[in-house]
Amino acid sequence: MSPASFFFSRSALALAWCDSLDGRGIANLRSGLFLAGPRRVGKTTFLQHDLLPEAERRGWAVVYVDLWADRNADPAQLIGEAINRSYECHRGLLSRLVGASGGAKLNVMGTLEMDFSPAGESVRSNLVDALRQLRQTARRPVLLIIDEAQHALRSPSGLNAMFSIKSARDQLNCMDEDPALMLVLTGSSRDKLAQLVLKRDQPFFGSQITEFPLLDHRFTDAFTEWVNRSLAVGNQFSRESLWQAFQRVGHRPEILRELAGDIAIRGSAGNLIELLRQDVDLWHGRIWREYEAEFLALTPLQQAVLIVLVEKGQGWAPYADASMTAYKQKSGLASVKMASVQTAIQMLRERELIWQSGRGTYALEDESFGEWLRHAQGKGGA
Repeated sequence: MSPASFFFSRSALALAWCDSLDGRGIANLRSGLFLAGPRRVGKTTFLQHDLLPEAERRGWAVVYVDLWADRNADPAQLIGEAINRSYECHRGLLSRLVGASGGAKLNVMGTLEMDFSPAGESVRSNLVDALRQLRQTARRPVLLIIDEAQHALRSPSGLNAMFSIKSARDQLNCMDEDPALMLVLTGSSRDKLAQLVLKRDQPFFGSQITEFPLLDHRFTDAFTEWVNRSLAVGNQFSRESLWQAFQRVGHRPEILRELAGDIAIRGSAGNLIELLRQDVDLWHGRIWREYEAEFLALTPLQQAVLIVLVEKGQGWAPYADASMTAYKQKSGLASVKMASVQTAIQMLRERELIWQSGRGTYALEDESFGEWLRHAQGKGGA
């Protein structure tokens, strides 16, 4: 049995969102779909297997880039390379575009140059011009999908790329009644993705964050039916057991499949459901013990900084008087200096517990860690 071969389609959701991106749905997403959801709940699978095929079925030209694929790479470079790959599919178009400009190189967002002339003469054409010509020649709209878009905020060039994309959207879409450039940006943290839309100096100010709808019992019902086909009649999972396990692992389909597959291989008649419950409890306990061990390895001030960040959320001002007072209270230290807080934050960033944008705003790197910390604080621990 190979649980990875199971696929649950969400085509109706893809159709509804594509309608809205096109300006024809109940929701108006012509400014873009900014989709937030925890890691491993199926966002990328949905994008690649439902949303992207629906877009292509409508005849849209799709550019897809995952900024999580290489966290050490410059996000602007990854975006440029994705656009380049899309352009490779329209080489004839690019040749006409460069020929029309009388130049030798097409510069994409200041990050990538594609040379079409042996003479090496360089003439720059920006992203807006490139997408406008693509739209006019291909006679179809462009859908740009950026997975884990918050990583663009880590560098000035990545942030500039976001501003360029926003400018391209505004300029291209004012030319036609129908949208010429549609955007889908996803993030594994709502707080991080919100850094693109909340303030006036952010590239997509005024846009709304949409929560990615988690898979529900329809997914586990379908998975139960599929997995039971490979099991003996008297040794099968129940729909309710898999649904409860799915909720327990945070609606993460990959985790459920791994647990169910392992249990189905080593289980015996009549005990699959009990083994599933035990393994889910073990998995959940192991994850939370890892969080606890990581937290206890921190200094009292580092712990206090994390606690205050979790309590304040997007309203956290790390060096405000109220925050400094809270650090002192929660750490039990006699005094707390700003330089010590700066060092603590830097160490938390190096441990990948705190994420910082290029403009100095902060969020938890892993929202599940915040879930554990709130639980521990509620029980009087941590």
